[in-house]
Amino acid sequence: MRVLSGIQPTGSIHIGSYLGAIKQWIELQEKNECIFFIADLHALTIPRDPKTFPEDVFEMTVELLASGLNPEKCIIFVQSQIKEHTELTWLLNTITPVGELRRMTQYKQKARQFKKNVNAGLLDYPVLQAADILLYQTDFVPVGKDQLQHLELTRTIARKFNQRFGKTFKEPKPLLLKIGEKIMALNDPRKKMSKSLPETCLYLFDEPEIIKKKIMAAVTDPGKIIKYNPQKKPGISNLLAIYSLFSKKSIKELEKKFKSLGYARFKKSLAELLINSLKPFRQKRKELLTREVYVKEILEQGRKKAQIIAQSTMTEVRQKMGLF
Repeated sequence: MRVLSGIQPTGSIHIGSYLGAIKQWIELQEKNECIFFIADLHALTIPRDPKTFPEDVFEMTVELLASGLNPEKCIIFVQSQIKEHTELTWLLNTITPVGELRRMTQYKQKARQFKKNVNAGLLDYPVLQAADILLYQTDFVPVGKDQLQHLELTRTIARKFNQRFGKTFKEPKPLLLKIGEKIMALNDPRKKMSKSLPETCLYLFDEPEIIKKKIMAAVTDPGKIIKYNPQKKPGISNLLAIYSLFSKKSIKELEKKFKSLGYARFKKSLAELLINSLKPFRQKRKELLTREVYVKEILEQGRKKAQIIAQSTMTEVRQKMGLF
């Protein structure tokens, strides 16, 4: 099956992004046709410095490769280098009701968060996202629960197009993680870990002393019992989810192991696990940052492969819509 996902070049990858998306990408690339891209066009809905933006894109590519994406097993490219993304966005705009866009939860949140910059891109973001997905005849999209609304709109747009112009697009299905798909903030386990709030994050490439400091300071809950209960014990439940996903041990195993040891022992063990687990990532990133030509060649090869698929889709779309 063909799987597609993208990530914005807006800051370093944190463990929430890794566990909720990239770790899944790495597993999917082993048995599927995977397409992953740096979503630089999406990132422009918030003002970016043109002088540093190319460097942001390069560093995100390095971090994805250091995290485990293998260019021999998947396609990696930069979104803006395939012009068909923006062309298909415009064409899909002509069949997408504005009311559908205005009801998107993320648009409402972003409009409140960036009151001085409520641009048309924020409203139209889901249509560009739909174009990203439909352009490559995608079967499955790895998503968190907060992205399900956007993916459902993509499916709606695909159906509308197919009904009006004839069968053209596949209706992509979501791939969801059962646990840990939404890693919460270390300092407030009621909120999602987010790059827009750096103080909430544990980054994938943090140095050992930083990892230990952040984990030991992470918010827990009243009492000393280590039990997974996101409603009553959100702090320790979040840390248990992180421990489980990095150690590949079940929540029940961890609850039993740390049953009477207390929060401090649990946190110390988690910090050690993370320091050791993330060491290969830190080393790989440092190596790749010195190999700029190699990284750019990976992106160029990815662009060429993605372009072939995108052009094929757009040829059919233009014909169906009566464009010369």
